[in-house]
Amino acid sequence: MASLTRRYIVMALATEASFDRHDPDGAFVLKPWKDPAALRALRTYRDNCFPELRRDLDTWIRAIEVGPPVRGDVGRRNERHLQAPSTARRPAPPPRPGARSKPAKKRRR
Repeated sequence: MASLTRRYIVMALATEASFDRHDPDGAFVLKPWKDPAALRALRTYRDNCFPELRRDLDTWIRAIEVGPPVRGDVGRRNERHLQAPSTARRPAPPPRPGARSKPAKKRRR
């Protein structure tokens, strides 16, 4: 977690008010140690980001998973509505330079 705070701005929420929908740079804070839905979102983010951040997030996720379950109000409400995890699909790698694309197959009717 220390490496996350060296590279990224991590700060406490300034107010208890909800986020401003009209502020495109406003933060929406998830608390993955209190909310199982937020932890699932963090795993999805980890699976789709650059390698250095992926390693840092993976370390944080493992620390959350081995700790005792803590639920905030939203976490308790979300817990009842969790769906089965979906299979993470990685995007196809970009084509190599100079590689030919395969023609589309014709379908028989």
